[in-house]
Amino acid sequence: MILITELEDHLAPQYPTESRHGYSVEKLLAQGVAFFVARYDGSPAGCGGVQLFGTEYGELKRMYVRPPYRGLGIARQVLARLEAYALEHNVAALRLETGIYQEAAIGLYERMGYRSIRPLASTGPIHSVCFTRNAFPDREQGKYPLCDQFD
Repeated sequence: MILITELEDHLAPQYPTESRHGYSVEKLLAQGVAFFVARYDGSPAGCGGVQLFGTEYGELKRMYVRPPYRGLGIARQVLARLEAYALEHNVAALRLETGIYQEAAIGLYERMGYRSIRPLASTGPIHSVCFTRNAFPDREQGKYPLCDQFD
């Protein structure tokens, strides 16, 4: 999938290999991650997934918006779709890990009510920050016209 390749190409110069823990397309499929692609005028513009761990929590995976589509609210819509998927499956909380240099992503998560938590795995230099959010009753439920589930 081109979006995952672009995401990897974007992250590679910013973080050492051992600090990049993102799932490959094969691992997303093997782990049963619910994955959504946002399209803008028919073109893939962004993506994101959520891996559920029972109903205890879900972990956001591979959130990305292509540069030409940034600033259009696509990341917010992908995040809302992932939250809705978690709600549909009675998941109590979402967690995520993002790189310390991903300022726009960090800002989005903070604006959307996520709070910082200690790193999920802290061995060696820390190049990531982690967030969580419990339940999402305040989120608007409904249609997400840009987001299609990837099977």
